[in-house]
Amino acid sequence: MVMEKVQGRGFLGVVFLVIVFLSVSSGEAQSRSFLVNCGANSSVNVDGRRWIGDLVPNDNFTVSSPGVAATDSTANGDSLYRTARIFDNGLNYTFSGVQGNYFVRLHFCPFPIENHNVNESLFSVVANGLKLLADFNVPGEISDKYLPLQNSNSNSSSLSLVKEYILAINDVLVVEFIPSKGSFGFINAMEIVPVIGTLFADLVRRVGGSDANVSGRGIETMYRLNVGGQEIKPDQDSDLWRKWEVDSSYMITADAGVEIKNSSNVTYASNNDSSVAPLLVYETARIMSNTEVLEKKFNMSWKFEVDPDFDYLIRLHFCELVYDKANQRIFKVYINNKTAADNFDVYARSGGKNIAYHQDYFDAISAKINTLWIQLGPDTAVGAWGTDALLNGLEIFKLSRSGNLAYGDRIGPTGKSASHLKSWILWLGIGAGVASALIIAIACTCIFCFCKSQRNEMSNTKDNPPGWRPLFMHGAVLSSIANAKGGAQTLNGSVAAFTRVGRRFTLSEIRAATDNFDDSLVIGVGGFGKVYKGEIEDGTLAAIKRSNPQSEQGLAEFETEIEMLSKLRHRHLVSLIGFCDEQNEMILVYEFMANGTLRSHLFGSGFPPLTWKQRLEACTGAARGLHYLHTGADRGIIHRDVKTTNILLDENFVAKMADFGLSKDGPALDHTHVSTAVKGSFGYLDPEYFRRQHLTEKSDVYSFGVVLFEVVCSRPVINPSLPKDQINLAEWAMKWQRQRSLETIIDPRLRGNSCPESLKKFGEIAEKCLADEGRNRPTMGEVLWHLEYVLQLHEAWMRTNATETSITSSQALEDLELRVAEDAQRRPSSLDEDTVRPRHEG
Repeated sequence: MVMEKVQGRGFLGVVFLVIVFLSVSSGEAQSRSFLVNCGANSSVNVDGRRWIGDLVPNDNFTVSSPGVAATDSTANGDSLYRTARIFDNGLNYTFSGVQGNYFVRLHFCPFPIENHNVNESLFSVVANGLKLLADFNVPGEISDKYLPLQNSNSNSSSLSLVKEYILAINDVLVVEFIPSKGSFGFINAMEIVPVIGTLFADLVRRVGGSDANVSGRGIETMYRLNVGGQEIKPDQDSDLWRKWEVDSSYMITADAGVEIKNSSNVTYASNNDSSVAPLLVYETARIMSNTEVLEKKFNMSWKFEVDPDFDYLIRLHFCELVYDKANQRIFKVYINNKTAADNFDVYARSGGKNIAYHQDYFDAISAKINTLWIQLGPDTAVGAWGTDALLNGLEIFKLSRSGNLAYGDRIGPTGKSASHLKSWILWLGIGAGVASALIIAIACTCIFCFCKSQRNEMSNTKDNPPGWRPLFMHGAVLSSIANAKGGAQTLNGSVAAFTRVGRRFTLSEIRAATDNFDDSLVIGVGGFGKVYKGEIEDGTLAAIKRSNPQSEQGLAEFETEIEMLSKLRHRHLVSLIGFCDEQNEMILVYEFMANGTLRSHLFGSGFPPLTWKQRLEACTGAARGLHYLHTGADRGIIHRDVKTTNILLDENFVAKMADFGLSKDGPALDHTHVSTAVKGSFGYLDPEYFRRQHLTEKSDVYSFGVVLFEVVCSRPVINPSLPKDQINLAEWAMKWQRQRSLETIIDPRLRGNSCPESLKKFGEIAEKCLADEGRNRPTMGEVLWHLEYVLQLHEAWMRTNATETSITSSQALEDLELRVAEDAQRRPSSLDEDTVRPRHEG
């Protein structure tokens, strides 16, 4: 009996050992890596790893065709990239004993090859039936990926490229290289590395929707960034050998975020997370810079070029390195201008400080989009204590569709592949360029002949004064305006532009008007330069704005200002008298506004305070000017720099919009916005415009909303000396306005001297102007209508000389609203006759 028990135990022990052996053997099979040095008959050691030459006999993989082995004997770089395998026909690499999920990395480094021009190579790659690349050109891909990110004259051929894929493999992996017709391909090295642990979940949160299933799909790594830190080399990433780039090259504004490092050891939330990213990624981060000053609606933004018509998995890596409790840093995550997450608290989600955490998102990119935006910014709903955002790392993965990961093989609307479409578009572009050049040449010839004839005519006219020719580029515009005003004025028989629109001053006239630019005559300084009070020869006072050569604004703003004011005439727009462009000077001459800027009458200048009625009239006048800009031209004009220093007051305190150097024509009828770089003044910028670079008329509306709060509160829009929650006027005022307690923070000089109901309505208008999304903001016409209503409320209150009687009664308000509505029906546009007639006749 005892012997039977011993024998039984011995049998179980043998079985156990066999199971262990099989498990170990299976694990070894699953964890096998293949490092292939293509085109080499020997092996090389690189970063502590041994790469086997594909000409060396071995049992790990087979090559279907020898092709041509090439060597770059002059190369001084990585020894792995000194050889390559060239193929004019199909070439297969077959790897056996591969089971599970693997990183498949293809290494390319073009170098001169005899009888082959690598710049003309074109080939496709297929792995187990999944197309990875189609009509692929390595030098072109290197140029697209790297050269835009470098401020150097680097030769793209000296750079290498690694294409990384994550594939599920069942025992055998076959990688096929297929040259395009009449071309060839090459490969320098291949790397097959097993994925450790579970890298991706089957279900991923969809941006703005339900979960998406990503299991079973091929994956291509598009971007992998170590945010806020240095580049992480493959040998620093445990056993997965991933490369992590720095993120600054992809940021829209690198200064929007500052780099921080951990002050103690970072750990993973669980052991399963160790394969997601190395701890080096979590030990550095980028947070918003100057959070004491930045508006909470502005973000850290990264922009990436991606292939259209694919699905993408975006992985964000987080680790709270500063705060040791929850609710200290809460922010929003935007992906392609859609809210992916709000109330994002890294500490709460990860479970503490210095704990690594990641979050995946799924988003589908349409066929018309080739960019992907990642933006992080504070959540405006959480209060001032959350004014910040944080990110440690970022990865973007492309997911296969219908067994395809190759963008070049996507079928276009004409039935041709994207590569053929690119070729067709290229030739179309060349043809269009040639045609454009011919048209420009013909136009220049015609203009030259016209100018020559004009000079001949003028040379036959005696005593032509030198200062009265219209600026060449705007002569047609100025002449048409002059004709519209009853014909051009003449001087000694020559045709002159309308004086109030575009008189061309000589520099000597400008010097005489400003006493040789005497600093005692300076009445303002702006982004363009100094503004002088001057007197031209007929005794007319003028504001003379001289460009500063060191200013960021220059010729473009100078031309824009003249162009805009040459075609705009409105009693609430400052009139342009003329300009001077002699001796590299850029000088603009405007009508003189005796009472200066609206801002100077609100705070900081010592001027007597404006009454509530004067402030309402100034706001209403400025709104009329902006409304005219938005509606007075075919496409409308967007001011783009609305602020209280650009609202000027004349001797009667009539408000006029000024400074059109940043103005842009509105979108065409078939467009909703103008795509342009962000410009404007800090504190007034529309956050939607800042995030998306989409400029609309509603961007002016947002800025005007900030102006309204500035008018009622009499304080700067940004004041870093105030407590943190009061630094930004728009945020501070909106906080009180949402509580319907704006009267708590208004200018104390208005208390008791203004209609409470008008203040209430005024705050509601400002609140609507500052809506997060432009589509939820009113038009300037609607803003103007409501401001006129507020002004009437106040005037009625003043007439009754009471604060708690008839005007605040509901019946009186209903009667007043009825009168205003009737007035609006009689005058659908708020522009009366004198808004389209110039204030000064020539």
